Amino acid sequence: MPLAALVLLAGGCGAKEKTASKSVQENKAGEKMSQEDKTQKTKEEWQTCLTPEEYKIAREKGTEMAFTGKYYNHHEDGIYKCVCCGAELFDSKHKFDSGTGWPSFYQPTKKENVGEVDDKSHGMRRVEVICTKCDAHLGHVFEDGPKPTNLRYCINSASLKFDPAKKD
Repeated sequence: MPLAALVLLAGGCGAKEKTASKSVQENKAGEKMSQEDKTQKTKEEWQTCLTPEEYKIAREKGTEMAFTGKYYNHHEDGIYKCVCCGAELFDSKHKFDSGTGWPSFYQPTKKENVGEVDDKSHGMRRVEVICTKCDAHLGHVFEDGPKPTNLRYCINSASLKFDPAKKD
């Protein structure tokens, strides 16, 4: 097995690989993040550690069909993390049934890990939600959610992995 493949297998999808690039992006909390703070992988590396569906949605900005994702009707306590890098994104305490067929949350658990990008694709104007640690596409945010934020983070299940709360 080539050395690069062994390194990738040992590190998994959440392993950080940094580049020398120093471009800066602002996350949801208004904090500046350099490219050096991000998980960086080649297309081939992402394809090796993600399923084809996860890759299409998280890396190519796809969308899963409504009511088909594993987390849209999921009710366990715990934390939803980025499938690509493992960053904490949403807490089950902030999840609600929006009736849309996708997991919906009214706020991120770690604002610094969730970014927003203007999305003008498909003839619409929306706000895309991304993981600030690896730029994975998560879904979109809308201003029709419940109080206290009035926001609805509509997230693809394939962009998430669930970490159940520890039982006492």
